Amino acid sequence: MSRTRWRLGLSVTALLAASAALPAPAQAAAVTDYTITVDPAARGASIADTMYGVFFEDINRAADGGLYAELVQNRSFEYSAVDNRSYTPLTSWSVDGTAQVRDDSGRLNDRNRAYLSLDAGSSVTNSGYNTGVRVEKGKRYDFSVWARAESGTTLTVSLTDAPGPLATARRVAVEGGWAQYRATFTAGRTSSYGRLTVASTAPVALDMVSLFPRDTYRGEPNGLRKDLAEKIEALRPGFVRFPGGCLVNTGSMQDYSEAGGWQRARSYQWKDTVGPVEERATNANFWGYNQSYGLGYYEYFRLAEDVGAMPLPVVPALVTGCGQNRAVDDEALLRRHIQDTLDLVEFANGPATSTWGKVRARMGHPEPFHLTHIEVGNEENLPEEFFARFQRFRAAIEAEYPEITVISNSGPDDTGAIFDTAWKLNRDADVALVDEHYYNSPQWFLRNNDRYDSYDRQGPKVFLGEYASQGNAWRNGLAEAAFMTGLERNADVVRLASYAPLFANEDYVQWRPDMVWFNNHASWNSANYEVQKLFMTNTGDRVVPSRASGTPAAGGPITGAIGLSTWATSAAYDDVKVTAADGAPLFDDDFSGDASRWTHTGGGSWSIRDGQYVQTDEAAENTLVQAGDPSWHDYDLHVKATKKSGKEGFLVAFGVKDTGNYYWWNLGGWNNTRSAVEQAADGAKSTLIAKAGSVETGRAYDLDVKVRGRQVTLYLDGQEWGSFTDDQKAEPFRQVVTEDRHTGELIVKVVNAQDGRARTAIDLGDVKVRSRARVTTLAAAADAVNTETDTPVTPVTSTLDGVSARFTYTFPANSVTFLRIRQR
Repeated sequence: MSRTRWRLGLSVTALLAASAALPAPAQAAAVTDYTITVDPAARGASIADTMYGVFFEDINRAADGGLYAELVQNRSFEYSAVDNRSYTPLTSWSVDGTAQVRDDSGRLNDRNRAYLSLDAGSSVTNSGYNTGVRVEKGKRYDFSVWARAESGTTLTVSLTDAPGPLATARRVAVEGGWAQYRATFTAGRTSSYGRLTVASTAPVALDMVSLFPRDTYRGEPNGLRKDLAEKIEALRPGFVRFPGGCLVNTGSMQDYSEAGGWQRARSYQWKDTVGPVEERATNANFWGYNQSYGLGYYEYFRLAEDVGAMPLPVVPALVTGCGQNRAVDDEALLRRHIQDTLDLVEFANGPATSTWGKVRARMGHPEPFHLTHIEVGNEENLPEEFFARFQRFRAAIEAEYPEITVISNSGPDDTGAIFDTAWKLNRDADVALVDEHYYNSPQWFLRNNDRYDSYDRQGPKVFLGEYASQGNAWRNGLAEAAFMTGLERNADVVRLASYAPLFANEDYVQWRPDMVWFNNHASWNSANYEVQKLFMTNTGDRVVPSRASGTPAAGGPITGAIGLSTWATSAAYDDVKVTAADGAPLFDDDFSGDASRWTHTGGGSWSIRDGQYVQTDEAAENTLVQAGDPSWHDYDLHVKATKKSGKEGFLVAFGVKDTGNYYWWNLGGWNNTRSAVEQAADGAKSTLIAKAGSVETGRAYDLDVKVRGRQVTLYLDGQEWGSFTDDQKAEPFRQVVTEDRHTGELIVKVVNAQDGRARTAIDLGDVKVRSRARVTTLAAAADAVNTETDTPVTPVTSTLDGVSARFTYTFPANSVTFLRIRQR
């Protein structure tokens, strides 16, 4: 933190006197006294305009069926079982008559390999996304199709729902080879259950059957869904990171070509996604569906430009992650990807006369996109292999484009061996920015406000590219807000930060939580979005050093019962023993009898077999069974564990209070690639220690857990595996002060993440301020969740009179409050 001389806050007596005139609480609740002391003369860190941004990844149908405004699902008949085992080329289509999807030389082009052959008198109907094709009364919709009919035919195109027509049907004459045909509908009724039907009087080949609302974001054809894009714009993001995420570092690294074997499941490669949409290659999305690439790199760059943000693309490093963990050893392929990255810079920044600048110009943007940052790789679990390849990318980019900042990463965790190794490699190589990712419990975020206080001020800077507190309730938003005050306080280290993921279609969810939720007719802001928006639109230009008094915390040792669990795995347990620190036996079960002392609180199928306690359901997740006394503390736990079959290893729990609050040692997790100790708090988990490693099937492991106070040591087959001390305080009262030089305002940002009001004396030092301040408050019950029909977490703006250099303010329970105080 900045070195400064702190001014004394008000005394407790003065604080109580100053707040005596405040109205009494509306209901009985604890009122806690705090002080905030500000030194406006001291110099805090500068905050860049790019401090906060957004990360867009095509997960939860965020692109097709989401931000990309196309209303037809599987418009090019490219869906495949490679994308999802339930898919066929006619997924989302129904046929009346005879139709067949073909993959032969009659196709539209080599990169759009499937098309539909429709017989005379037949029709196909598309069901869209969610409940159907959404249309609104009076609005216009543009239909297009690529068609081929050597002897000529007439297509009848109609929009209907169960009650009847939604618009006047259109007839389109088709004759000759492949050509694009268009028509326009005006909706006569509003419906979220529409169907688009194409019927033909004679044999015809169809591809790229499309329906777009005319009313897209900024009126762009092939454009973005207006309400979703406007939610991004409302954040005023400093950057847009895209396209991933796991999309970047999973699957094949080959291109989509005959030489590459027409790979369907491959990493996101930018050249697949530019040019005419009918020539863009399809792909199997890592999250279990298909990507049309109608939303591609050009559209990402345009979105960043339209919202006034810096584009920040991520390219593959040829080391897979997200549970795949393979280093691709192919020198020619590596050189090709490096050249692709150099070509990406030319596509973004090159003159319209250059090879790739010409492609950009033909797409409608002759001016450059002003790319300044590129990230190589994403969450790789093999740090040495990743970094060797990263160095090749960085050297090539900096040699040709020295003005480009090349960003590295530190793996998938906030701590552990991979994290430490990656950071050392980045630090030794003097990397400019290192991308950190973590998804942890609200308690973790409350505990780790000071995470970056101790980071090396002379070392690489931090890009916090993905983070979230595992939930969309208001308690999650509060915890993230508390953590963000620490990000701002350390703005000299943390240069960029973005919550993740951004979007989720409520009917196609692979990941929770998410910042914005939507369906085919509505979208709504999560509590987390409201926090992000408040910080992103009230950032300020520099930190004004300040400090606050803390909240007394209750101490005590780790207490709780013990447990056994599995995750997508069958495992057997034996010889469970718990011994007190003085050697006294507390629990012993060799499973020679029944399992009556174990309480089954999770899923799965548990039974005693051959003197072992066995969980046999390989599909079940979190099969927790628990035993013992929740008041146990200072004990030793021994378990013998054997993996029988399945994807992962086994889980041994301790400090178990209930089904949502416990610790467990997760051996062979993450598709049997990593082991970690995780803490669950109110159902949300945080990683306390992690290492790479796997578990062998059929091998019996001896596991020992030693709990002493808040110190835990873990032993694997008699050897110490790791240890940790869980003694960080979950401070619910956090603050930071920044200055907006443009308006001359001090922005006092306070988070009160507790059920009681926080009566607070605020000392601004010698600064002269106006007597009226603008106040924005987010406050709700801790378990409140925003939905399509109810948004309890909504900002409330007001004014505060009586502001001076020293004043008292009572912050509501469970609140985030920003006071904008103008200096005189």
